Amino acid sequence: MKIHYACSSAEHGMARRHFLGSLATTGAGIMAGGLGVFSCPAVAEQLRSDQKRIVIFNMHGGLSQLESWDPKPGTDTGGPFLSIPTSVPGIHVSELLPLTAQQMHHLCLVRGVNTSEDDHGKGAYMMLTGRRQTPAGNYPQIGAVAAKSLTPANSALPGHILITPGGSGGRGNDSAYLGPKYSSIYLGNGNPPQNTTRPENIAETSDAARQDFRRKVNERFLNRRRTAVTEAFAYSYEQAEQLMRQRDVFDVTKEPAADLERYGTHDFGRHCLLARRLLEQGITCVQLSHSNYDTHNENFNFHIEQMGEFDRSFSCFVADLAARGMLDSTLIVVLSEFGRTPNINQYYGRDHWSKAWSVCLAGCRIPRGTVYGKTNANGTEVEDGQVDHGSLFHTYLQAAGVDSTGSFDIDGRDMPIADPATAAVSQLLT
Repeated sequence: MKIHYACSSAEHGMARRHFLGSLATTGAGIMAGGLGVFSCPAVAEQLRSDQKRIVIFNMHGGLSQLESWDPKPGTDTGGPFLSIPTSVPGIHVSELLPLTAQQMHHLCLVRGVNTSEDDHGKGAYMMLTGRRQTPAGNYPQIGAVAAKSLTPANSALPGHILITPGGSGGRGNDSAYLGPKYSSIYLGNGNPPQNTTRPENIAETSDAARQDFRRKVNERFLNRRRTAVTEAFAYSYEQAEQLMRQRDVFDVTKEPAADLERYGTHDFGRHCLLARRLLEQGITCVQLSHSNYDTHNENFNFHIEQMGEFDRSFSCFVADLAARGMLDSTLIVVLSEFGRTPNINQYYGRDHWSKAWSVCLAGCRIPRGTVYGKTNANGTEVEDGQVDHGSLFHTYLQAAGVDSTGSFDIDGRDMPIADPATAAVSQLLT
């Protein structure tokens, strides 16, 4: 469902860079023999079995907590929808999430989020970086941090994928000082990245000979004039070649037709199935966008349709990860830049509200079938278990096995992985 009356924030657009063209600025350390060893099935399977992963569902615009994770039926702020029981006795969610309710025993609802920031751009930045935006510098988003911390050093596949309608393989600008190697690659519509097929007029044998010659020339050059720039340039070719060989990893049509139907034939359904496929193939961090929840008008009509899409696909995704034994190694995060006001405005909408809203978590070290935090009777403020963007960021990373209190060495300078002024929420880690 499209909304034409939402905020006209620039943040609702996303910058893109051409993927293969920007690979030349990625990491270093290439060997003349290429990255082929990492496409060996036995090695790849071992890497996947030992690797933690993160998947983020970004509900752009500001998902209403009252129409999802923290309903308040029968109150002056509750709106028209009821709450329903879940698979965990005593825990209720909105009636708009009947299928997700059946997966509650895998989930953890964090109902005491207070970020005190009602601006779309600033709120999104805070939730994805764990820090407030300042003119002094930029910080990497959770996907870039996860890619650097969790992806095997010479993985042939990128570590950070963002799935969004219209995504065609461009690079994001979300890795800050970690460098372009850890920037997201935008995918969409269940298709592989563009420009990853060998031209028909170049035979496979000819292409192999070209690549072999390139490696020999690179090796000779690097033996005499090795620098970080030259290594990065050589590495970019190797990663691009391996990506071309494994482009089927990104093709959701390779999944069974029954799964395509079960998840839903809309964009979000295909994207959730693609996310499952990517995680199974060892991609470290996948972010999906579902938008636009900026419901200043007709909040309730919009959530009926949009939550219907989300409920079907998300519940399938959680159930499949659990059935395939992937929840212990995969962290699931459902977030937004803020929630919606308990007050219902004159246009039957809800406005921006960051003082008392919800995030949904699952997997890795997150306790299952629980609720942490509580809002008051009409949802206007947090009564217990208050958390903010900084503490959540630490929690995400520690749940996935990353020491969030550590630092990255960036050109000899220690850069804290997460905001050192905050800490993880111990009650959200097992």
